[in-house]
Amino acid sequence: MADNRTSYHTPMERFRGADLSRVSERARRLLGDDVMIMHTRTVRDDGVPMVEVLAAAGSTIDRVRARLEPAPLPPKLRKVDGRPYCIALVGPTGAGKTTTAAKLAVRRGMFGAARPGLLTIDTYRVGGMEQLATYAELADVPFEVVYDEKEVDAAMKRLSQTCDVVIVDTPGRSPASAELTERWRSLLDTIAPDEVHLVIPASLRADLAVDIGRAYRGTRAHCGTTHLLLSKLDEVPRETGVTDLALSLEMPTRWIADGQDVPADLKPGVQRLLRSLGLGADAEPDWMPA
Repeated sequence: MADNRTSYHTPMERFRGADLSRVSERARRLLGDDVMIMHTRTVRDDGVPMVEVLAAAGSTIDRVRARLEPAPLPPKLRKVDGRPYCIALVGPTGAGKTTTAAKLAVRRGMFGAARPGLLTIDTYRVGGMEQLATYAELADVPFEVVYDEKEVDAAMKRLSQTCDVVIVDTPGRSPASAELTERWRSLLDTIAPDEVHLVIPASLRADLAVDIGRAYRGTRAHCGTTHLLLSKLDEVPRETGVTDLALSLEMPTRWIADGQDVPADLKPGVQRLLRSLGLGADAEPDWMPA
């Protein structure tokens, strides 16, 4: 029977046939001896039981890993001038930025021996400020709120007294409120984060995610996104398309979030995304090295 194949961003190929060994052999012939089988399942094609195999060449998987793998964080997060390393989270309303910021800041050993702090410029949503303040107090994490650009230097100086890395929470972007969007972008420019992670729900349609990604790339030196952080993986029934979503946004992925539990539901990004392809990634560590 002829192959029924579908290409993905990965790209992966889908093969169907009546016999697993023959389908696997077709995959090997077409994709090479280093072919990797990600998934197998039984399906029906016009009522006929078929074996379906999802496969990719090993070299392709290596390229996927290289595209997703972020550069490691510096061994010493505090700068020579004493300034903490800044990681900002941006993204649409409801993406889970505030909860993710809390996970990054309060998880013990998240950044090795470096002490984290929290800073929010999301002053438009009182609940978000209170949520972060509560987590910061419970975990004994320094916390600052900034309302305008004039307050940035003082807040960063206070944080730099005890913190080596600062997690910055931002408001959800509202296309209907260009003035507010410009205001927080200007604040973020003043903070000048070292990394800007675009937080996107894993359940979002790929075309919408790409549009959002373009909107957040920005033209300013420090507003442009540098990394992707997929959230709410626990809300995706099947994760086989999650890596495609990550690849379509063309940014390295340091972390993913897969639940509301703070701080547990945060995982290393590349390992989890490769596992969503059916590849046996290494076991996740008790804490995630920086």
